[in-house]
Amino acid sequence: MTATTRIALGVEYNGAAFHGWQRQSAPAIATVQAALEQALSRVADQPISVNCAGRTDAGVHGTGQVVHFESAIDRGEKAWIRGTNSHLPAQVRVQWARAVPDDFHARHSALSRRYRYIIHTGAIRPAALVQQITHVKEMLDVAWMHEAGQHLLGENDFSAFRAAGCQSRTPMRCINELSVTRQRRFIVLEVEANAFLLHMVRNIAGALIEVGAGRQSPDWVRQVLATRDRTQNAVTARPDGLYLVNVTYPKHFALPELPLGPCFL
Repeated sequence: MTATTRIALGVEYNGAAFHGWQRQSAPAIATVQAALEQALSRVADQPISVNCAGRTDAGVHGTGQVVHFESAIDRGEKAWIRGTNSHLPAQVRVQWARAVPDDFHARHSALSRRYRYIIHTGAIRPAALVQQITHVKEMLDVAWMHEAGQHLLGENDFSAFRAAGCQSRTPMRCINELSVTRQRRFIVLEVEANAFLLHMVRNIAGALIEVGAGRQSPDWVRQVLATRDRTQNAVTARPDGLYLVNVTYPKHFALPELPLGPCFL
């Protein structure tokens, strides 16, 4: 049996150009995973398949995605970074590479994932940030949004915040941290949990926007959570402003720590 090396990569991508992370059966459908695997396969001179920390939806971005794969030859960190990037579209970049032990798994070894949702408010949508932020015309009450979000902390049944097509075996998730702040021209929702359900962050954002716009009270979010009924929640917020910004692993894996989130904040 040929010995293999397990390699972990940190990956950044602009999701606007892709139909989500996950490779599709139809080759013509552009996905981040397919683009990355094609580039890695050229560097490794063998077919490469990657496992990721979190599968992001169509239009969702990643600045802190982590993947791992097996290779019969370890090209070295510089080659995995520079060589792979030379074969990738401009919207995807490998930021770091590390050889990791065989017990590392990008998904199963992760302790938590952190997402950031960025909202711009005002009459005019910023032209330079098309598909990178979500624009809301109304002025939003950040304090109310933050207060509402605190009802979601801890381990809960998030059935009211999961998409109908979610395939997770359980709706139970644990949110460790949730904050809503104003940063310059933007409202920033930051949420960290052990894992997320399909569309969970976007459904949280949709609910908090309703509160911020004054159409619901902060306590309404607690009531929605208690119903465990997706139909009682707000509409799903757009994917444009959503970023996977960080994945946390046990320290003994010694993975690099990079600045969190999009550079325009």
